[in-house]
Amino acid sequence: MSLSVETFFLDPSAEGTLQARIQQMVAQGILTGRIRPGERLPSSRKMAAHLGVSRITVTLAYTELVADDYLTSRGRSGYFVSDNAPEPPAFPAQRANIGTVDWTRTIGQRFTPGLSMDKPADWADYRYQFIYGQTDKTLFDSANWRLCALRALGMRDFSALTSDYFDGDDPQLVDFIARQTLPRRGILANPDEILVTMGAQNALWLSAQVLLNSRRRAAIEDPCYPALRTILTQSRCQLSVVPVDQDGLPPENLPEDTDVVFTTPSHQCPTAATMPLDRRNALLEKAEAEDFIIVEDDYEFEMSFLKSPSPSLKSLDKNGRVIYVGSFSKSLFPGLRLGYLVGPAPFIREARALRATVLRHPPGHIQRTVSYYLSLGHYDALIRRMSKTYHERRQLLVGALDQHGLTIAGQGTYGGSSVWLKTPAGIDTKVLAETLRADSVLVEPGAPFFAGETPPTEYLRLAYSSIPSARIPEGINLIAKAIQNY
Repeated sequence: MSLSVETFFLDPSAEGTLQARIQQMVAQGILTGRIRPGERLPSSRKMAAHLGVSRITVTLAYTELVADDYLTSRGRSGYFVSDNAPEPPAFPAQRANIGTVDWTRTIGQRFTPGLSMDKPADWADYRYQFIYGQTDKTLFDSANWRLCALRALGMRDFSALTSDYFDGDDPQLVDFIARQTLPRRGILANPDEILVTMGAQNALWLSAQVLLNSRRRAAIEDPCYPALRTILTQSRCQLSVVPVDQDGLPPENLPEDTDVVFTTPSHQCPTAATMPLDRRNALLEKAEAEDFIIVEDDYEFEMSFLKSPSPSLKSLDKNGRVIYVGSFSKSLFPGLRLGYLVGPAPFIREARALRATVLRHPPGHIQRTVSYYLSLGHYDALIRRMSKTYHERRQLLVGALDQHGLTIAGQGTYGGSSVWLKTPAGIDTKVLAETLRADSVLVEPGAPFFAGETPPTEYLRLAYSSIPSARIPEGINLIAKAIQNY
């Protein structure tokens, strides 16, 4: 039986090339049972004319489907659905009903509300995107990233692509981190002291699980990264919050019974404060005197375009008390979800064993792609390009804020990608943010970063990583007007 060409339509919402969309169209027809084994597809000429595409595009799509055994080619007779094509299920899928289970009683542990962070999926549709941590496609080196990904798919890297490392990591990536990335922060580490993670958040979770229990006390900064506070709350440890000042975490305010301190000394999250060298040394001395561990989240250290960055805590540590967390997600793109932990071998061994019980290891293809992107120099070129652009945007942002008399509560000593803004007393920035969305302005309220049931409401984090320079002054003008009209 020959299938009518009129029964084929390209899904307008589908993504990818025309060839990929045609392949998907035919494959879905087979998988849903609409197209059956032995049936003949329209000729490439008829299909091309019907879909309004070139004949070669249809031919290539058919050829790929033959390679995947969805179709078979029979000489001059055309293309037919293969007898070996995947079969649709013999029974229709049914939605399970709610049933009689009382899930409010059955759930043993609760993890909601989760991250407590509102990041709209359509952030790129806003004209004034003062949103933190997203990728600017005008800066990202997509061409070289694609080449590195294709290289990692080659037969030379077949083992790295397909192997189950069990609890290991791509040795090529670990070697580059050890010999190139860490020395820039003054850190020397052996391969058994490095663990690749699914981003910095995964690294923080592993650290909390290995180092803490219900009898131990963790100290965190206030305000801080909301997901870290959630991680520590779920670990059921005893938790102390320590307010930061203009220089970050004050060591003298740490509780005496502290077991683990989580800190962001280079760019305090979210105030962007930078911990001075004397305070870093004081924190390390206190850790040695009072026998506690420090987990250093060194995110955004690459974005130091104003001055050279201060030495990392890990580089100053002489007694093995610092666990170092790094990430490629901020400098490359957040969807990458790739970071690393650096610490003494006994700690890394336990973190590796824990990781293996959850996800074994990050995908080999991602690790090898990043390894190529780093080793071929593309990463350094990207950082230089980003730093130059961020510097320009920061100057425009700070100038516009000063022009409108808005108060910058924290902007970091060395750079970064955001500033911490304090609005006049009485303003709820959550309400302000909702108002600004109507003007296509996207900002990040500061309340979720604070601990407690009644956090301060007058703070905002304004990022300049994704907004074009030309739109910054007008965006700040709209924010200033909204504050005046609040």
